[in-house]
Order: sequence, then structure tokens, then C-alpha cells
Amino acid sequence: MQPAAAHDIQKTNRVFEQEVAAKRNIDALDQVYTQNARILPPGAEMVSGRENIKTFWRAAIESMGVKAVKLQTVDFEPETGFEIGRATLEFAAGTQPVDVKYIVLWKREDGIWKWHVDMWSPVS
Repeated sequence: MQPAAAHDIQKTNRVFEQEVAAKRNIDALDQVYTQNARILPPGAEMVSGRENIKTFWRAAIESMGVKAVKLQTVDFEPETGFEIGRATLEFAAGTQPVDVKYIVLWKREDGIWKWHVDMWSPVS
């Protein structure tokens, strides 16, 4: 990964971990997703547009009791803005963490790398 791209990618991923998941600051998704982003959650329909994605994450974090997310980039292709990674989701006390694999297509918006297409699924 190119050093500048690596820094930008990790910075955006930390916003999701530290602001969105840990602090439940859903408005921080403005710094994570592009305006016209799409997510493809497992077992659900595609969600399009940042405002709809905010609604999805607000409901998902609340209903699942998410308390932490840790993202780990496995590979990033700076020429195409393509990331493959793994994540661990931690929930309220008494619930086992869940490991997922993900793919993110990144896009530069207003000079910042943001998630443009986000898809994940549980690791069985």
C-alpha cells in the first residue's frame, strides 16, 4: 500500500471504529461514506445513499448492541481503490464477538478517501 493512501485509508477506518461504533456518532458517517455510497449487508437488501446508510447503521448498532468494531486491512489496491479486510464486532456483555470478512471499494470525494461500496459477511 502506498504510504499516503495507507494513512488516508486507516484514518477513515478509525473514524468508523472510534466514532461510529464506539461512540454511536452516526453523523461521523459523513466522513466515512461517499454521498452516493451503497452497502450490501448480509441477508438484506442493498442500501443506497449516505442518509439511508446512516439509518441502517443507527438501527443495526442499537438492535445488535454493538460496542466495538475493529477493522483490519488485509490488502489494498491503490490503483483501483479496492480493499479486502477482516473485522471483529463486539457486542453487549454475554455475547460472543463475531468475525466478518469485507470488501470496500473506495472513492475520493472532496479530496478524502471514503467508502463507496461496502459489503461484508460473517466468517463461518
